[in-house]
Amino acid sequence: MHPTQLPAHVIDRIVFRRGRLHGFEHVEAKKTALVVVDMQNVFCAEGAPVEVPAAREIVPNVNRLARATRAAGGLVAWVQMSIARHEDWALVLDNLIAPALGARVLAGVAPGSEGHALWPAMEPAEGDLYVAKNRFSAFLPSSSDIAQQLRARGIEYVIITGTLTNVCCESSARDAAMQDFKTFMISDANAALTDEDHLQTLTNFIRTFGDVRSTDEMIALLDAGAEQQARRA
Repeated sequence: MHPTQLPAHVIDRIVFRRGRLHGFEHVEAKKTALVVVDMQNVFCAEGAPVEVPAAREIVPNVNRLARATRAAGGLVAWVQMSIARHEDWALVLDNLIAPALGARVLAGVAPGSEGHALWPAMEPAEGDLYVAKNRFSAFLPSSSDIAQQLRARGIEYVIITGTLTNVCCESSARDAAMQDFKTFMISDANAALTDEDHLQTLTNFIRTFGDVRSTDEMIALLDAGAEQQARRA
C-alpha cells in the first residue's frame, strides 16, 4: 500500500491558507457518488500491458467504500477506459507509447476484451452506474457523459478511487472539481506506479482542487451524512 501521510509542511501551508485542513467537512450522502476509475483487468492483472501492482492492494478499500456509499443512499459509478479503434486515440498511441506496447494497450482497453472487463475482485451491485470513457479524464466533456448522468441524479459530491492516481484519477478529479462537484480523492483507495507519483498527486489536489481523505474518514463522513438525512426524514 502506498504511504498516505501528507508532509507536515504541506499540511501547515494548507491550514495557513484555508484556516483548516479539509475543504469539505461533511457530505450529503444521497447526493454523493463513488467514482471507481479503471479498475479493469488491463490495469490490475499480473503481466497486463498497463499493470499497476498497487491497484490490487486497494481493492478491499474500494469495495468497502462502495458498500458504504450504497448503504448511505449514494451512487456507485464504475468507469472503464474504452477505446475501440486506433484512430480514436491516435495522438497517444502514435506519439507517447512505443508501437508494440501501444498495440497491447489498445487490445486491452477494447470493449468486449478480457482486459476491458472489471477486475474480478471488484464488487459491483444492482443499481450501480457504468460509464465508458475514451480519455484519461472521465469528466472531460468529450470523454464521457458522466457529469450529465450524475447531475441528473442530483449528485453534488464525488469520491474518486481507482488507478492510476496521477493519471486517470487525478485528471478525472480535477475536471470534476472544475465542474463544481465537491470532489474527494481517497488516499488509500487510489493506486499509482510509485509512492512519489501517488503522494505528489494527493498533495497537489488537496492544496488546490478539493479534499483528500482516507477510506475510514470517508466512510465516517458518509455514515454521518446518512444519519443526518434520517433525522430530517
